[in-house]
Order: sequence, then structure tokens, then C-alpha cells
Amino acid sequence: MTQTANALNTDARTAIAEALNQSVAETAVTTMLAQNFHWNVTGMAFGPLHELFQTIYEDHFTAQDDLAERIKALDAHAEGMLAGMLKRSKVSEHDGHASDTDMIKAMLDAQETLATTLAGCGELAASHGDTLTEDLCIARGQTHEKFAWMLRSHLR
Repeated sequence: MTQTANALNTDARTAIAEALNQSVAETAVTTMLAQNFHWNVTGMAFGPLHELFQTIYEDHFTAQDDLAERIKALDAHAEGMLAGMLKRSKVSEHDGHASDTDMIKAMLDAQETLATTLAGCGELAASHGDTLTEDLCIARGQTHEKFAWMLRSHLR
């Protein structure tokens, strides 16, 4: 049965919000990763990578807000501390000292991690009848898979 955020029971809202907070954390870390690589990329592919990394961090910045607002719609707390996000995230920070190929690989791994996390969050939401969160997770997961494809194409 499809349910709105308000109709979900407390346990469902808590579990879904926790999964969304995981998604926010990984999105936030990946946002900074993309911005760091945007600032520090060098080499023959500087132009297209500089632009791609900017496209990624701009997309992810907006996505953080969309995901956090869904958490608030579930009447839960959205993690807003960087330390908490870094601790929770399966995506790691990077100091930006890397070849363009290593930057691409790190960003590809981050995109695939995000797609997986969001797929899991979407499945959890679906199991509770929260189709609105499921829909958000599907859309975000598709975006991360598209970025992963673009990044993977640079490595071939």
C-alpha cells in the first residue's frame, strides 16, 4: 500500500530517514571530492574533466538538499555536520594530489557507491510503501549511474 510520509509508522520513517542520511553523507563527500578534483585536475584532458567535475559537484549540491528535505518530510533529523557525514560515508575524502586517471577512478568509485546506496534506500522505501522516497532514490541512482558511465568512458 502506498503511503505518504505522514502515514508511515515511526519505525518505517526512522529506517528510511537513516538510509537517506547515508545518501546525504555520501553525496556531500562526493560533492567535495568533485570540487577538489575540479580545482586540481591537470593534463591533456584538463578541459573536459574540469567541466565534468563541475557538472558533478553542481548536481550533487542540489541533490543533497533534495535528499535532506525528504528526511525532513519524514519528520526526522537531517545530518548537517561534516564530521558526521565523513564518519558515515562509504566515500572517502581525497587530498587532490592525483593524476587525472586516478581522479577519474576515484570519482567513478564514488558514483557507483552512491548508486548502490540509493538503490538500497529505494528498496527500503518501497518495502514500506513510501513510493515518493523510492522515486527520489531511483532518479538519483540513475543520475549517478550516468556519471559513472561518463567517467568510465574516459578510461577506455
